Amino acid sequence: MPTYMTNFSYNAEGWQKLAKNPEDRSVPVKALMEKLGGKLLSMYYMAGDYDGFIVYEAPDAKVAATAIIAVELAGHIRTLKTSQLYTVAETMEMMGNAGKLAYPAPKG
Repeated sequence: MPTYMTNFSYNAEGWQKLAKNPEDRSVPVKALMEKLGGKLLSMYYMAGDYDGFIVYEAPDAKVAATAIIAVELAGHIRTLKTSQLYTVAETMEMMGNAGKLAYPAPKG
């Protein structure tokens, strides 16, 4: 199954609610992913441009996007950014395949 990482930032209302009533947000994320046939692999909070990120498996990109839209609709998220992740073996295969191709650089 493809693996994805979604960075997220809460909006002010989301932080206010969590500060008043702290809760483990990985629980509803895990339930959502399982309902869609995926699996939550990890969830972390962090300092920086985003408040945290989740790493999860989803059957395909449409399912991953469906999950992200559902989370966005809840109204407590300010920013989301999703990327598909690749294992080292998958990346080595892609590099090997690309190395067999010829793509001309721009002429100028």
